[in-house]
Amino acid sequence: MSTLMIQGTTSDAGKSTVVAALCRALARRGVSVAPFKPQNMALNSAVTVDGGEIGRSTALQALAAGVDAHSDMNPVLLKPESDRGAQVILRGRVLGHMDALDYHAYKREARAGVLAAWEALSARHDVIIAEGAGSPAEINLRENDIANMGFAEAVDCPVLLVGDIDRGGVFAQLVGTLALLSESERERTKGFIINRFRGDMALLQPGLDWLAGHTGKPVLGTLPYLPGLVLDAEDSLGLHGRRSGEPALEVVVPALPRISNHNDFDPLRLHPRVALTFVGPDRPIPPADLIVLPGSKSTRSDLDWLRAQGWEAAIRRHLRYGGRVLGICGGFQMLGWAIHDPEGLEGPAGSSPGLGLLELETRMVPGKQLNNVRGRLLPEGVPLAGYEIHNGVTTGPALERPLCELAGRPDGAVSDDGQVMGTYLHGLFDGAAAGTALLARWGLEEAGDAVDLAAHRQAELDRLADALEASLDVAAIERSLCRRRRAARPPAGSG
Repeated sequence: MSTLMIQGTTSDAGKSTVVAALCRALARRGVSVAPFKPQNMALNSAVTVDGGEIGRSTALQALAAGVDAHSDMNPVLLKPESDRGAQVILRGRVLGHMDALDYHAYKREARAGVLAAWEALSARHDVIIAEGAGSPAEINLRENDIANMGFAEAVDCPVLLVGDIDRGGVFAQLVGTLALLSESERERTKGFIINRFRGDMALLQPGLDWLAGHTGKPVLGTLPYLPGLVLDAEDSLGLHGRRSGEPALEVVVPALPRISNHNDFDPLRLHPRVALTFVGPDRPIPPADLIVLPGSKSTRSDLDWLRAQGWEAAIRRHLRYGGRVLGICGGFQMLGWAIHDPEGLEGPAGSSPGLGLLELETRMVPGKQLNNVRGRLLPEGVPLAGYEIHNGVTTGPALERPLCELAGRPDGAVSDDGQVMGTYLHGLFDGAAAGTALLARWGLEEAGDAVDLAAHRQAELDRLADALEASLDVAAIERSLCRRRRAARPPAGSG
């Protein structure tokens, strides 16, 4: 079983993009490759081919590898619901809710699920590119570790360490991380990758030479900073808008504390005539043509936050002046009369009044809806595709005027005046036809086609892989992995 693990000095060092680039580069060489992330903490997730749920960055890496996303690729997914607790998803299915200490104790049991998933994935693919989480030098979390070196030691795989030079201090990142590893973990670390470099390599080279001499580990490549690169983020959220042309449709989104699947808005970020702004806490709410309430992992508590920030009054004022409001998933639930959670599935049990903008209410019930779906936007009839990830059953007269049809059933709702609409569909803007129709409905006419996000993802993955191949000896990595694979196989006829 041939596995290479990419670990990072920090969160957001570039592990996810390096894994995606390696998966694409190896797939282009005809290698059967798959991504693997033992443990992930993220609120951006995807529905897999086997009906499970994994982190969205891992699903993107599967796309880079040219294979279907599968629950085995991310056996442990933690979806934070508070600062101290998270929903725990094991091999694609909800296991339950745990606080941080309970989960830390549970990791010994989770390890068996992680290794079983890795073995199942390894049986189907020649090469596995695994991704760590955070940093392997988080010494307070090393006991029963399954996310970084604990996994690498268990499966006996080599590790490459990624550091981000763009944020500064990359040599301290790499040397400090290495110093905090055990002797066997340092031996397992075969080299460094420096990410997001911009500048003159002649000025960087003395530092690279020193690093290699000081640690005895080679710098395998220096990856360039790629301006404008937009790929599905694991969890990080930029709070500033993007504007490429005038006039623009002004869209604002509240950056909820537990915002989920904010990659829904990537097609709007990329559109040259859409100005998208995420508004964080204690910031003034700017004028807008459209306000979008996003998905949430803790809908009732995020609705409380929304009210405390003054958004309820701002939304009502926005509607009085002719603005539009869209709710997606948890944001859709917020638009109704009430949200009931009698069993405390997303926090303390109880009910919360909604914004009362659509005649519907939602009751949280056990059992998460996980579906990849296709359908059509109503009344235009243009095709759309996306996915559902939500708890809750929504009822009410507003559903008699649906926003779309998914797999032959109605979904969402539109107010009588057309100003307010909502849906459970994530990926609403991903297809160019549906995106163009919705933007026209909101007043952006003659804007040209909206962004086809699927085509954009493929082009960005190729761009990423091209940059990696220009900076890294991928052929040497491939040869090394293939040698390990052959050595791991028993001789023909044995057993």
